[in-house]
This record gives sequence, C-alpha cells and structure tokens, in this order.
Amino acid sequence: MPDHATPNLPSRDFGATSAFYAQLGFKESYRDAGWMILERGGVTLEFFPFAELAPANSAFSCCLRFDDVQKFYNLMMKNSIPESANGWPRAHRPKLEPWGGLVGALIDIDGTLLRLVQEEV
Repeated sequence: MPDHATPNLPSRDFGATSAFYAQLGFKESYRDAGWMILERGGVTLEFFPFAELAPANSAFSCCLRFDDVQKFYNLMMKNSIPESANGWPRAHRPKLEPWGGLVGALIDIDGTLLRLVQEEV
C-alpha cells in the first residue's frame, strides 16, 4: 500500500455519524466503542468518540480530494443536505478558485468542515 493519511474526526454518536455518511456512499469498515472507520472508494475517514462536542464551536476540518467534486456535491443535494451559510449539516457549492481548482465544502452533523477539492478542472 502506498503512503497515505486518514483524517481523525470527532463523532458525538457513531450510529448517527455512520448513517449520515452512508447517504454519501461511505461504508463502515471497522467499529468498536472507541473508534470507527468509514470508507468510500479511496477516501477513508476515521472517527473517535467526542460526546460533549459542541458543533458550533468545532474547529475540526480536513480536505477530501476528488476527481469529480461536482458529482459528490450533486449527491449531497440528492440527499437533502441544505446549501446554507449557517447550521449543520450543510453544503457549500463548489467554486473555481484563482489557482485553478474547484473547491466546495460539507459541514457534517458534528460541525466538522470537510473541504471538497478537485485539483484539475
């Protein structure tokens, strides 16, 4: 396996987190009381329990790099994740950045910011 990294993100409730990400194509590959791993293609997200997390105060974030950000964004819209400036979960429409990439965002049910990045448009 080539070198890689996986973000470690908070979850107030593994069941709720798993159900939220399942609508976006993620499947559980591991889970016990202290750790959960979700996978979708080449994207792996690992979660640790953080029951007392206040989503409005969360500073957790990561970047997910996709070949087709718009396709993932469309999946968020299909699953009724609102496009909004406030609250969670919410989606931010991908925009072409000055450096040439396409970048959107997903704020999950625990307030974690996932930047959705497509480097080549």
